[in-house]
Amino acid sequence: MTTKTAAPGATTSSRVKDLTITAICLVLVYVFTAVVNIRLPFAPNGGLIHLGNVPLFVAAILFGKRTGMIAGGIGMALFDLLSGWTAWAPFTLIIVGCMGLVVGAVTEKKKSFPFYLLAMVLACAIKIGGYYVAEAILFGNWIVPATSIPGNLLQVGAAAVITLVIIEPLRLAANHTILRK
Repeated sequence: MTTKTAAPGATTSSRVKDLTITAICLVLVYVFTAVVNIRLPFAPNGGLIHLGNVPLFVAAILFGKRTGMIAGGIGMALFDLLSGWTAWAPFTLIIVGCMGLVVGAVTEKKKSFPFYLLAMVLACAIKIGGYYVAEAILFGNWIVPATSIPGNLLQVGAAAVITLVIIEPLRLAANHTILRK
């Protein structure tokens, strides 16, 4: 089940439902990023492994690219703003927003394991490339950001495994619950 952006003629109830779902997903991304995280001791410029990508992937797959983009981008940028990673917030907003957009776009028509996997591989590429460029800009060095790649791979890889295990039961439950209301 994918919720779409409410059309101009959509009911107020439909718009409120979409807004509520997106807000809940945004909060879940923030909480999973803030609460379940480990700072990397081997990355010269810091680094963080967190589980915020799990609700990001779930939101994008279940509720579409718009929800994935907003929940992921704003949820993780909010974490950056509130946790001392402030300089990263604009980059995170764009990079993670793009991750949510791509995951939602790839999986909106085809709800199957190969498409879920493809979407998360593309999200991983966006994360690695985006944060590589962001780190190079912030620190003025195009070599050191390579040390962040293993942490980004681990972070997205762990989130992908968790998401792939839980997504089908969640999707079936969401379809059952949301369609009955």
